[in-house]
Amino acid sequence: MKLNTLIVCLSTLGMCSGLSLTAPALDEAPAPCPLKSGARVPDSVQDAFSGRIEKDPRVRTYVTPARIVWQSENSDQSSVKNAECLLKSTSGQVSLTTPEFCALENKGQPASILLDFGNELSGGIQIAASGTSTGQPVEVRIRFGESVSEAMSDLGGKKNATNDHAVRDQTTLIPWLGTAEIGNTGFRFVRIDLVQPNSTLNLKFTRAVFLFNDLPYLGSFQSSDERLNKIWKTGAYTVQLNMQNYVWDGFKRDRLVWIGDMHPETMTINSVFGANWMVPRSLDLVRDETPLGSWMNGISSYSIWWLLIHNDWYRINGDFEYLKAQQPYLTGLLRQLISCVDENGKEKMPGGRFLDWPSNANPQAIHAGLHSLMILSFEAGTTLCDALGEKELSAQCKEMAAKMRTYTPDPNNSKQAAALMALAGLADAKKLNNEVMAVDGANRMSTFYGYYVLLARAKAEDYQGCLDVIRQYWGGMLDMGATTFWEDFDIKWMENAARIDEMVPEGKVDIHGDYGNYCYIGLRHSLSHGWASGPTAWLSEYVLGVRVEEGGKLVRITPHLCDLEWVEGSFPLKNGVLEIRHEKQPDGSVKTQITAPRKVKIVSGSKEMKMKVKTRR
Repeated sequence: MKLNTLIVCLSTLGMCSGLSLTAPALDEAPAPCPLKSGARVPDSVQDAFSGRIEKDPRVRTYVTPARIVWQSENSDQSSVKNAECLLKSTSGQVSLTTPEFCALENKGQPASILLDFGNELSGGIQIAASGTSTGQPVEVRIRFGESVSEAMSDLGGKKNATNDHAVRDQTTLIPWLGTAEIGNTGFRFVRIDLVQPNSTLNLKFTRAVFLFNDLPYLGSFQSSDERLNKIWKTGAYTVQLNMQNYVWDGFKRDRLVWIGDMHPETMTINSVFGANWMVPRSLDLVRDETPLGSWMNGISSYSIWWLLIHNDWYRINGDFEYLKAQQPYLTGLLRQLISCVDENGKEKMPGGRFLDWPSNANPQAIHAGLHSLMILSFEAGTTLCDALGEKELSAQCKEMAAKMRTYTPDPNNSKQAAALMALAGLADAKKLNNEVMAVDGANRMSTFYGYYVLLARAKAEDYQGCLDVIRQYWGGMLDMGATTFWEDFDIKWMENAARIDEMVPEGKVDIHGDYGNYCYIGLRHSLSHGWASGPTAWLSEYVLGVRVEEGGKLVRITPHLCDLEWVEGSFPLKNGVLEIRHEKQPDGSVKTQITAPRKVKIVSGSKEMKMKVKTRR
């Protein structure tokens, strides 16, 4: 694998400096990661460790703080001296003759400093001491935060700061001459308090230990609108940050494989990284943990999403051997879903009825959404059973989808439910768009199902409306200081709110600590959630115009530039990387240049395109 393209992406976003790295060639395919064995250990202990080694595919990188956000005031009770030296690059080696250090002194009150690493990271921090006044280890308190507010908070307070899934607030010892590593979480900010009374700690350096999978960005997106470009890259990075051996939903919380959450993430992975091994590994994990008759993650709709992910994975990547391995479970699950339709063609899914959190208090919307998801699952089942030679079950799935379309539920003004109904063909997409989805712009959106609202509005041919809401809704998070996309977001939260990268002034709203609902109240809210990455996949498919079919053998190119002057980018396929540039012409037509891998058929989906295709040798 080539140089650290993640850092290249961060640098492009303006998130770090001082690094000059080269992105990999566009036709470089992502290498599979061997998880068992293969990790090199010293020859002298290979026999002792035989059969008990698992390779960590992640890389380990150190990041120096970008700025000091805050420090406690110097007084006769405590002091912080020479804090700026923590922003300088370091050798990473403690020595007896450190010429410069930051001195924290506790004379009765903690001495404290808050560091900003400039971007959301996954991992922990490394603290190096060049001496203590006691000649012994000293006690410090470390607080990680995805926002300044979280890093400044106390556990159990009014704003719901927690250590639920990753410890972000802890007291530990720092050696008098040496280094200590603390933390395994998602964070951008770290507060350090010297809490041991009557002591001094000389800090040589404090740096982040950044753990991530070093994946080439094979897919790309650039346009005449820099805001859209940044949104695409932020979605890609949000997912990459959560690709930690499995595809997680959030690195701070919940650090679990929620299979429903994985659909937008998988579509982003397909658009950016290609057929990465973590997707099938995560799908198989949840399958193996969920015997037929029960529901994945305890949520009935999430078993449906497992089917839909497999359908898109096979459509794009064409891995028949992998699909074949799913046949026993997949066919059993389809029969299980068929049993959840009543004689009138209405869904009767059991408990754990869930679409997304913002629609959770709207049972009519949940019913309409589940009914639509059932239809989509039977459509996917028809396709997958045809590929597997399951003719009888394929016919049953097709018949069940038709039966369920004889009943049209009420979305009850829910954009989420209306989007699923449009995608399932239960009602006219343009009518649903005009009456529900396009109403109030970015209001009543959600980060998870926002992706399906975009898909449905594209089906209604409202591409400009989609670009507008992407800029307003996902761009709104960027305006509030986000460097990754959040578990949830309401555009109304921005009113009189402080950015997440600043101390909350008096009279301002704490957008992290004052909002949130259900399981994500206050600071428990995750600010790096892969299900929020939908615009990345959507922009690649509907603006860059790449629709992959037949397992990667056929690609339909249908760009929608709307108010953009040009767009260019790439999309990873199993035979190589597709490169595209679209330019709007004075007469409104689009001039398109494509470089395609061999054995890929390119089809124009628009009469307004003037397409020139070059095949890569």
